[in-house]
Amino acid sequence: MNYRPVPDYHMHTPRCNHATGDVAEYANAAIAAGLSEIGMSDHSPMPGDFDKPWRMDRSELSDYLQEVETVRDAVKDQLHLRVGLEADFHPGTENYVAEMIQSYDWDYIIGSVHYIGDWGFDNPDTIQVWDTWKIEDAYCAYFKLVEQSAQSGLFDIIGHPDLIKKFGHRAPADSESVNKAIEDMLQAVKKADVVLEISSAGLRKPVGEIYPHSRIVQRAAQLAIPFSYGSDAHSPAEVGHGLNECMTALETFGIREVASFKQRQRSMVPIQHV
Repeated sequence: MNYRPVPDYHMHTPRCNHATGDVAEYANAAIAAGLSEIGMSDHSPMPGDFDKPWRMDRSELSDYLQEVETVRDAVKDQLHLRVGLEADFHPGTENYVAEMIQSYDWDYIIGSVHYIGDWGFDNPDTIQVWDTWKIEDAYCAYFKLVEQSAQSGLFDIIGHPDLIKKFGHRAPADSESVNKAIEDMLQAVKKADVVLEISSAGLRKPVGEIYPHSRIVQRAAQLAIPFSYGSDAHSPAEVGHGLNECMTALETFGIREVASFKQRQRSMVPIQHV
């Protein structure tokens, strides 16, 4: 089934050191794909050496903003280009992240968990650390951090909400501890009134599956938690990737709209078939 494009709010620039294409190329790719709204959300600076090879330096932030603003103004008659950021939730860095968020009039902030302690669990260079963890324990630790990210009040969108499965490590579906951790996370998201991202990025990863799992989408739908869509594009060719699959996953559980943001104010866009 084909769907009319909805806002794609997750895409990166080369400043994160693992993406290609400038902002104008992302905007042009979106226009060519029929999208009317996108948002740039490159990996935010973080304090010290935290995950330094995989994100922009604080000294690059002003250039990032200037580039996005310049392209936003240039394409305003063809495309709504929102200015966002993907910021990490990592306990102990909240004040730094809060100060950075307060320093600019963002349209939205994605909050993502990429680390459990000092372990970058989604980094292929540290995949061997999985051998030292019981999978259920890793899942519980991850979802506890996602729960805390929602409770922090820093973010508008919770990014790729079960990224922990990226390499295909799967907790048993009947694990009571994991299912409780997921439920606690979703209850925190609901209470904080933030948005979950449905992300097509997992379709391009070893897990070969949308983030989050359909069981999480189903439970979120029962709780009336809103979703936004993100391709997590790291190249212009990935803009809008997997949109049909993501919208199908939402509609399967009765979700009929997705979130749109401007100046951190949320509105809802209907999901429509072509």
